Amino acid sequence: MAKLNHPIVHHPVGKQRLLQGAVRAYRCKRQWLLLLFPAALALSWWGKTHPQWTEQVYALKIYKYISQPGSTLSGWVPFSLAELCIIGLILLAVYLVIRLIRSLHSTQRKKSVEVVSFLSTIGAVASVLYLFFVLNCGLNYNRSSFTDYSGLTVRPSSVQELEALCAELVEQVNILRPAMQEDASGVTALPQSSFQTAQKAKEAFDVLSQNYPVLEGSYAQPKPVLFSYLMSYTQITGFFFPFTFEANVNILAPDYTIPATMCHELAHLRGFMREDEANFIGYLACMASDQLELQYSGAMLALLHSMNSLYAEDYEAFLTLYQQYDAGVRRDFDYNNWYWQQFEGPVAEVSDAINDTYLKINHQSDGVKSYGRMVDLLLADYRQRHGLS
Repeated sequence: MAKLNHPIVHHPVGKQRLLQGAVRAYRCKRQWLLLLFPAALALSWWGKTHPQWTEQVYALKIYKYISQPGSTLSGWVPFSLAELCIIGLILLAVYLVIRLIRSLHSTQRKKSVEVVSFLSTIGAVASVLYLFFVLNCGLNYNRSSFTDYSGLTVRPSSVQELEALCAELVEQVNILRPAMQEDASGVTALPQSSFQTAQKAKEAFDVLSQNYPVLEGSYAQPKPVLFSYLMSYTQITGFFFPFTFEANVNILAPDYTIPATMCHELAHLRGFMREDEANFIGYLACMASDQLELQYSGAMLALLHSMNSLYAEDYEAFLTLYQQYDAGVRRDFDYNNWYWQQFEGPVAEVSDAINDTYLKINHQSDGVKSYGRMVDLLLADYRQRHGLS
């Protein structure tokens, strides 16, 4: 018996309802994502009000358990995944704006509905990113100070102590500078590639962690930023990207600054987010290295901050020590000033304002001024090394 072949009947109304249902489900899911933002705020508040939990449970356990595997995985890729993520976010933002503009001109829906849909999408993305930020590093802004592990005593210091510290650092850089390789302009040039320098910075941290076990861990080396020239317009020398657990470095910055920047970002990767502490830990890592270019970079970082403080406190003492700089040290500082001056402008000003706001939001009330507080740690270290009370 032959079977009748019944034609398949399409129901456009039914398909439309299915599509509308899918869209409603997507919007509902997106709206639920907005709840992640207050959840992240609550978690951040908990970390701030319960510092012992933040240190003992999060910083020493949870963070290490997620950051080391994350850093190892991203370390398998030789280029910066952070750059790809940032470019992807920029492209996503451009796409969403273009889609909004097109929707406002072509859709039958109310314009207010399109705007609300656009804002909810932005809010959902921002909520997810903020939660991951808090989980991946934000809580570390509320952890214990590095002084709890270093045994250093930070206290108000006299101008005489500051001058003595500066004198010691001037002597140190003057001894190291003649051993530095130079380029055709007589400015310090690193003797190896940025990748090799990054490996040396990682090895320096391995040495430093023998004295400070809190810095121990299996982490990847810093990564050079491909778009370092564009990065220079923001006046940023490096950044830690918590979503991929990468330490990223501007490799077009003056060579003598690069090793210290790498060590600074590695300090962030190991969970110390405060800028003054990351600078100081980076300095310690550089000085723990057997590579002279790392020692010089760390000493120059310390000298810059210390002499800036002395300039504000005692100009005559500053001038006396400045006149003792080796000629090569002066050339390096002059080149550093020239390099960054060419990138001054509105982009740098906006970047500085954003960075200042970011630091204040994360409980560094001094904003960008917190970078200068490194000197207090240097003075505490100076007193400890010289057996001073």
